Amino acid sequence: MNAQEIRQQFLDFFKSKGHQIVSSAPIVVKNDPTLMFTNAGMNQFKDLFLGEAPIKYPRVADTQRCLRVSGKHNDLEEVGIDTYHHTMFEMLGNWSFGDYFKKEAIAWSWELLTDVYKLPKDRLYVTIFEGDDKEGLPKDQEAYDFWRQFVDEDKILLGNKKDNFWEMGETGPCGPCSEIHFDSRTNEDRAKISGATLVNADDPLVIEIWNNVFMQFNRQKDGSLKTLPAQHVDTGMGFERLVRVIQNKTSNYDTDVFQPLIQFIADKSGIGYLGLDAKSDVAMRVTSDHLRAVSFAIADGQLPSNNKAGYVIRRILRRAIRYNYSFLNFKEPFIYKLVPILANQFKDVFSELYAQKDFVEKVILEEEVSFLRTLSSGINRFEKYIAEHQAKYQETKEEKHLQIIGEFAFELSDTFGFPIDLTELMAREQGFSVDMEGFEIELQKQKNRSRAATAIDTEDWIIVNEGDEVEFVGYDDWEIHSKILKYRKVTAKGKTQFQLVLDRTPFYAESGGQVGDSGLLIGEGEEVIITDTKKENGLIVHFTNALPQQLEASFLARIDAQNRILTENNHSATHLLHAALKMVLGHHVNQKGSLVNADNLRFDFSHFSKVTDEELKNIEGIVNEKIRANIALKEERNVPYQQALDSGVTALFGEKYGDFVRVITFEDTYSKELCGGTHVPATGQIGYFKIVSESAVAAGVRRIEAITAVKAEAFIHDQDELLKSLKELLKNPTDLAKSVEYLIEENSKLKKEVEKAVMAKAAGLKDELKAKAQLINGINFIAETVDLPNAEAIKNLAYQLKDVLDNAYIVLAANIDDKPLLTVMISENLVKEKGLNAGTIVRELAKEIQGGGGGQPFFATAGGKNVAGLGSALEKAKGFV
Repeated sequence: MNAQEIRQQFLDFFKSKGHQIVSSAPIVVKNDPTLMFTNAGMNQFKDLFLGEAPIKYPRVADTQRCLRVSGKHNDLEEVGIDTYHHTMFEMLGNWSFGDYFKKEAIAWSWELLTDVYKLPKDRLYVTIFEGDDKEGLPKDQEAYDFWRQFVDEDKILLGNKKDNFWEMGETGPCGPCSEIHFDSRTNEDRAKISGATLVNADDPLVIEIWNNVFMQFNRQKDGSLKTLPAQHVDTGMGFERLVRVIQNKTSNYDTDVFQPLIQFIADKSGIGYLGLDAKSDVAMRVTSDHLRAVSFAIADGQLPSNNKAGYVIRRILRRAIRYNYSFLNFKEPFIYKLVPILANQFKDVFSELYAQKDFVEKVILEEEVSFLRTLSSGINRFEKYIAEHQAKYQETKEEKHLQIIGEFAFELSDTFGFPIDLTELMAREQGFSVDMEGFEIELQKQKNRSRAATAIDTEDWIIVNEGDEVEFVGYDDWEIHSKILKYRKVTAKGKTQFQLVLDRTPFYAESGGQVGDSGLLIGEGEEVIITDTKKENGLIVHFTNALPQQLEASFLARIDAQNRILTENNHSATHLLHAALKMVLGHHVNQKGSLVNADNLRFDFSHFSKVTDEELKNIEGIVNEKIRANIALKEERNVPYQQALDSGVTALFGEKYGDFVRVITFEDTYSKELCGGTHVPATGQIGYFKIVSESAVAAGVRRIEAITAVKAEAFIHDQDELLKSLKELLKNPTDLAKSVEYLIEENSKLKKEVEKAVMAKAAGLKDELKAKAQLINGINFIAETVDLPNAEAIKNLAYQLKDVLDNAYIVLAANIDDKPLLTVMISENLVKEKGLNAGTIVRELAKEIQGGGGGQPFFATAGGKNVAGLGSALEKAKGFV
């Protein structure tokens, strides 16, 4: 079977067992503060395990794209080195939410593997949780007894808490698990050593393929375990590993999941792929793996950047670029060429990538261009460091000069993106070592700074009133009587806040680019300010700086109405803008991010060139035409997802939609989008739409910022006042533009005349200063104060003097607008023969004027605060010769 057939058989099998087949969640997590990326199939169901959302389907199956490159689950360093770890991978999963439990999960996993996929039973081993006395957890005898129906007892192994108690993170749903391992060694090797001794022993041929997790507990912040409201099954089977064992391969990379990519790389590099430990083979595996992770993350809306999830994606891509550069000799961008192959592989599985393949290609290309430039600079910096320290070693013969200090290794990593293993490799080639202890110290310092800046201490929820579901009523009601279900305390950057969950709320929680509502909780004799509202998994969380005194009382929850109205104006305007962009620029335009608040709107979209002024004018005109038309909002709730798509609605990539969606329409043939945000009842409320900027955000992504309503009115008023002021300054000309143009021309002419005068003055000074040159130790030394209006004129004078004087050492001092300036010029032969260095000299002289500076060995400048120190600086200059 090929990979496509293997995946489909899994889904068909569980469909026959009464499971609803659901789509994969995006790889980038948007409403869970504990995760950056989807790292397990269960992530999208976390709120169901916690009992914080209603269960629509008690049985579910899917294939989920996952990313494991950070936090507790981090496989990055193993990728490409071994044969079975990946950054991005597919997790085939079947789930039971309070329905079946261990008996069915174990029986069905065995049936699928042995009856459907026909895997040999004698090569399969299973593990069960042995228990943990410290946690008060007994051995999972129930799972053991069920497995005995299918597997010999010598193939049922006991596993410790590390291997057989599954936890997503430091807190959250967890429980004992039962793994299934496959032994793919030869019959000869199996006869020598039992596979039972190699399970969970990092043997590359005895690998885990499936894990059945029995969710029973919720790990609390204090480390204790709390029983979940219901028992669940959460299974995960690594698709790439499954394909490997079914296709009888010894490496995941030898299957048809990776080979199309690897063979393309091998062909273009001219280096054959042998599947061994050679650096070129590792590089091909790393590239094919990392391309998948980066491509799907970009398609799901996460662009490479310098912080958080974007930084992780950039680092993965740079790791691949480095391998290509060092071991496959790709000195020009190459990885982007693999995107069409990958997109075609997943065309019928994860169509998001195929639909955006041109965009993903463009983003990766731009990142490659940028990092290859940086990589080259870093290598130059490295080579300079090596040359300097080799020279020191030749002089002193001290071994310390043959070691790259930790601070420099960290600079290469932090500034130039060099993974430490690249620095070590390049060092070895030059006969150097790397101070890894020093590097780790610098790395830990950075981690500590980052941790201190982002540290958040979140306590466990405290129940106030019983209740399960949270009802959002904010589309229709802006104030409503509510009760607090639970609360918790959160401390970040030394500031304490509280988070409340209400049984019913009119507060919109931040999502889809729209900021969360603020407002009040009004109780008897007290008002508590709600500063913000956010989503966490299935919860709507209200932020306050203080707790209500009567927590169990009923409150009037009231949003800030003016803030909501202004925010709605901007949100509806983004829908009108999105449609106008498609009309003017083309249907390739897709939303890549947005921010909507009471003050303005920001809209990011895919487009490969700057939007021209004429295009912006047309876009703005179309939006304002729709505003003047006062189009009534057409809002449809609980529309079946497929029905909405069939009606031509615009869905956003990177969003996870449910079976039923909300459709927002402003004119059936103009703007029709899936959206959970709040909107104006009719477009006329927006008043006026004004674009204030258009810029680039990243490769292939542009950004428009705009204002509406009162902000747009204030903007026009300010522009009008500015025009009036300009007219008054120019004596109310009949043609303002022509008057300004005349002023610019006149100013330009006057500037040229001034420049001529300065040049003439400098020419006169040149001869005057040349005559003052003192010959000291064979050096023509000039140290004088000059009266010139700017640094450029002084620079030109210094160059002129150098041209007419041999062996020149020139120091010029000037007072420019009450600020001291020192300029040092040295003939190149003095730099080489006498060791004079303008940069070193000017830094020393700058101390006299309370300043600093620098430059090249032959020319440097310095500024400062103390004009009175110029004289002593000139006196000091003589000391260098």
